Amino acid sequence: MASPGYVMGEGADGLDGRRARAAAPEGRPPGHRVRSFFAVLLIVVAGILTPVAAVAVWTRDVIGDTGHYVALMRPLASDLAVRSAVTDRATDAIMKYVTVDALLKSVPPDERAKIKLALGALDRPLTSGLRNLVHSTVEDSVDSGEFTPVWVQLNRTAHTAAEKALTSDRGSALTIDLAPVTEAAKKRLVDSGLTLASKIPTEHTRFTVLDSQAVGRARTAFRLLRIGGLWLPIVTLLLAAAGVLLAARRRRALVTAALAMAVGALLLGLALAVLRSLYLDRLPADIPEPAASAVIDALTAFLRTAVRMIAVVGGVVALAAWLGGSGRIPVRVRTVWRGSIGAVRDAMGLRTGRAGLRVLRARTWLYRTVVAVALAVYLVWDRPTAGVVVGIVLSALVALALVELAADDGTPRPADGGRAAGGSTSS
Repeated sequence: MASPGYVMGEGADGLDGRRARAAAPEGRPPGHRVRSFFAVLLIVVAGILTPVAAVAVWTRDVIGDTGHYVALMRPLASDLAVRSAVTDRATDAIMKYVTVDALLKSVPPDERAKIKLALGALDRPLTSGLRNLVHSTVEDSVDSGEFTPVWVQLNRTAHTAAEKALTSDRGSALTIDLAPVTEAAKKRLVDSGLTLASKIPTEHTRFTVLDSQAVGRARTAFRLLRIGGLWLPIVTLLLAAAGVLLAARRRRALVTAALAMAVGALLLGLALAVLRSLYLDRLPADIPEPAASAVIDALTAFLRTAVRMIAVVGGVVALAAWLGGSGRIPVRVRTVWRGSIGAVRDAMGLRTGRAGLRVLRARTWLYRTVVAVALAVYLVWDRPTAGVVVGIVLSALVALALVELAADDGTPRPADGGRAAGGSTSS
């Protein structure tokens, strides 16, 4: 029967590897130190480039692409904070022209002074009532189904302005022109009987997404990241792979590389949280924080998803590589795993014959295939929740257990099969 070290994926780091290392002299040749130095250097650089590569892909494929940008902003048409901000901004624009004085201009001049005198202290309540009427009308317009296509078109136009702001030397803010919203509200006001609204000129009200200072700070980084969005992720993976291949202990190097990239992604997530907080704390007074928060969250959704995925994949790869190693704890974990599944197999009286022997010989690759498929499902799943992650993990564990259950050479086992397996491993 194949040794436990081989069947669990130890390969060159199995029993033969341990014996060779035990027989090797303590002093290492200079070439070994040079290889180790460059392996560590490449892995560290890959870890540093991991968050940069994620931001570069986001800049090129999300922020720099009109279709993706509009797809990100489209759901905000249903966001209450954004709707409220749009309603308030459009109401302010219309109220510049809908006033008590403006209404009195429609009254004959000889009666205007008498009416104004009669109104007296009612001027303020009337203005408040007019504002409530306009606000309610604008709100109805924004809450209607007509707003979503208008919002999409506004963002499509705004993206063109964003590209100009980020690629030119002008420090203009990224804004959305709300003129179509005010026009729709004016029509509703006229239809409701407030004919004065028909005389309101087209008001190009701006809804600020990013202020000019934020655009100015992001301009240089945007240019560089957009260029590196295609090749930087590939370079990062190649550097990590080169570091692993160059290392003398490749399994340990693989664990280190996977963890380095996972840590790099987590640092990006931390930076996103800090920068988001700083930006919201320094918002101009005319930009409502809830709406700005919703916009920022929509724009960075890709990055936050990338952080979770890279961290999970890096952690899983590191764990799988570590469990396949020759350390005392990984060997004990594998021994308990095999002993438990073997006990279940013996209790069921299951014998898989030649097929079981084939599975036994291919068990290492079958394990790796199960892990790879689980990671692929996680990566292609759209916005995986905690429940989805738990389901994928449980499914992978069941698949691994089935592989172990089928991996049998038909050799009878003693009643204390777990201890026998442990003794075989330690030999």
